[in-house]
Amino acid sequence: MARPVDDDDIDLGISLETVATIVDNARVLQGKEEVDPAQLSEDENSEAALLQEDPDDLTEAALHEFINALNEDEQAALIALAWTGRGDYGPEEWQEALRLAAERNESGDAATYLLNMDTLGDLLAEGVASFGLSIEDVER
Repeated sequence: MARPVDDDDIDLGISLETVATIVDNARVLQGKEEVDPAQLSEDENSEAALLQEDPDDLTEAALHEFINALNEDEQAALIALAWTGRGDYGPEEWQEALRLAAERNESGDAATYLLNMDTLGDLLAEGVASFGLSIEDVER
């Protein structure tokens, strides 16, 4: 298990607030599904009703736009955090992960790559946790 890194040593290249926003919205998107209104029961608290898309939720297109609006360093940091959360890299390999993520993102479509990860929100949260930080501690 990797040792927690001292907060003063950590430079993720992206703010925890930005990562938390993406984590929250990715988790919402991954938990939602399109539901046929005919399948909904009259109970607003039924599983089908709770999983229905809410117009107030950030859409996948809006999250895609949000990620693509980040600068290249922030996009590379997101990719590297997802890889770290997946276990491909550890905190001690952060600079290497960042370098490879920047190379991977030369096409400039980090959002498509990231949003195609099945559990993006959890991967990013795990990546942050590997540095001894917590997304849950970030004020929203």
